[in-house]
Amino acid sequence: MKADSPRAGRRRGLAAALVDEMRYAWTALGYFTRVPIPKWVGYEAHYLESAARWFPCVGLFVGGIAAGVFALCAHVVAQPVAVLISMAATVLLTGAFHEDGLADCCDAFWGGYTREDVLRIMHDSRIGAFGAIGIVIALLLKWQTIAALPATRVAGLLIAAHAASRACAISYVMTLDYVRAQGKAKPVVQRLGPASFAWIALTGLPALFWPDWRLGLLTAAILAGMRYALGRWFVRRIGGYTGDCLGFAQQLFELAIYLVALAWIGR
Repeated sequence: MKADSPRAGRRRGLAAALVDEMRYAWTALGYFTRVPIPKWVGYEAHYLESAARWFPCVGLFVGGIAAGVFALCAHVVAQPVAVLISMAATVLLTGAFHEDGLADCCDAFWGGYTREDVLRIMHDSRIGAFGAIGIVIALLLKWQTIAALPATRVAGLLIAAHAASRACAISYVMTLDYVRAQGKAKPVVQRLGPASFAWIALTGLPALFWPDWRLGLLTAAILAGMRYALGRWFVRRIGGYTGDCLGFAQQLFELAIYLVALAWIGR
């Protein structure tokens, strides 16, 4: 039998690598949303380790769904109602994955004093007063902020905010330590290399700069400052981060993008 040429071997290696990346992308989509994963994807533990770099792409998908739902509803109902339906669609799509992290962190950081108290409360699936108040305020702020934006800008901002907020949140995996020995996020939070971080930035940040690059620069600068301050706070309180911290951060970054856009456009 004739031996394969080096070129044929490289082609097969490239094809296998592309299939693996498709598996990682599907794994990320299945982990961070309620979208069913095709059977051919299968499951291996290392899939989740490689899925984190696809987090902003999941944001593009979720943001696209949000934008589509808003665009359809805005033709038949008032903008505030269309925004609320769009928000409900994203919550259903993601299973309130990040909102749950927001509520857990509000309960833990404001209800616990020591590091051990914070981690214990965060691990508790029950919601307390701080969590309930935090999630209500965050959702109301998001709803009213988006509803106050010009209708022509909403769809683009939804896509940009969902992608960029996830890129900023997952970037903590590069710089902070995961503080739990075990946890549902443990397989996802392996340290990312420079190539993965470049891919995260490439897929998560460009939408911020369309259609107004000046607003994009301002937003990126504010997100960078928030990322630094929030990361320092995580380290000071618990020594690093948990999966709930990433969800909490994503919600804050997303809300910040809408608030900055409203302040800029309405100036």
